[in-house]
Amino acid sequence: MKRTLHSPVSLAELASVLGAELRGDPTVTVRRLASLRKADSESISFLVRAQQREAAHASHAVAYIVSPKLVDDLPADANLLIDPDPYGAYARLAQWFDAQVNPRPAGGIAPGAHVHPDATVAATAVIETGAVIGAHAVIGDQAWIGANTVVGAGAHVGARTRLHANVSLGDDCSVGDDSLIHSGAVIGADGFGFAPKKGGGWIKIPQLGAVVIGNQVEIGACTCIDRGALDDTVIEDGVKIDNLVQIAHNVRIGADTAIAACAGIAGSAVIGKRVQIGGASGIFGHIHICDDAAVSTMTLISKSITKPAFYSGIFPSMENAAWERAAAVVRQLPDMRRRLRRMEQALAGDATPDGTGEAGAASSQADQ
Repeated sequence: MKRTLHSPVSLAELASVLGAELRGDPTVTVRRLASLRKADSESISFLVRAQQREAAHASHAVAYIVSPKLVDDLPADANLLIDPDPYGAYARLAQWFDAQVNPRPAGGIAPGAHVHPDATVAATAVIETGAVIGAHAVIGDQAWIGANTVVGAGAHVGARTRLHANVSLGDDCSVGDDSLIHSGAVIGADGFGFAPKKGGGWIKIPQLGAVVIGNQVEIGACTCIDRGALDDTVIEDGVKIDNLVQIAHNVRIGADTAIAACAGIAGSAVIGKRVQIGGASGIFGHIHICDDAAVSTMTLISKSITKPAFYSGIFPSMENAAWERAAAVVRQLPDMRRRLRRMEQALAGDATPDGTGEAGAASSQADQ
């Protein structure tokens, strides 16, 4: 298993790492963090919902991370690390395991890397084989530039930020501290800017802005963030962006917003803080989405959102509860249409509301 410690660690040490309450044998050791289903006698696992009770009882884990309210759902002799936020504790422990099994290499520039003599690279930074660092670029302390990644002229990579292999960070673009960009991402390609010619054709508009990315940002594989036409495209602190997301020129994304895979955000849209955008959603250009709004999967946002709520729908978008009511009506439209036509015919004297004609109705009355 990839995430297995070379040396076992005691529950006492893990409790100290998490700041969690330990209930059980502090000398018990583990070597891996695992799901309830896959855990073995060297694993610690976690549960966050009462619905996981049966899986926990069937699990072979030697210890569990659990909230105080779920303690009684586990065997009385179970080894427990008790934390009021077990999912958050799991996330912190996963980070700790990752640091143990995937340690950062020592600083230095690998053979085969190409660093411009006018670039500034911290002595503690890691530059892997095939990476290219342009003129006047700045690579911060303990930054990690992956193989074949290109950092353009005048670009800046902050302290402890990692760019995985084959990332492109364009000229004059910047990434703050403690950020992570996955392979294939392109930061700072030209925005989609063209002026129409009379008689047909297009005039390219050079994109003179840059991309400015804050601290503690994560950007998924093959995501593209275009540079601004004049002003910069801005990704604020704490933003999390999934794979295959397109962010157009001059967009501004507020702090701690999360964007799932395959979403597309058109030019000059302004996304507030703590917004959640579901996968494959589309955001029109030149609109504003307020702080704390949530957009469900495959929703099209065509106008500004000013009220924090949960929005769904293809076209037009609306608050989720209203959309669900509308969707229920849409499913009934064929039947409603048939009923309406019968009523119209009845009012015109051509049929009764039950769909029978006048003659049929008279015959029915005569038979009674």
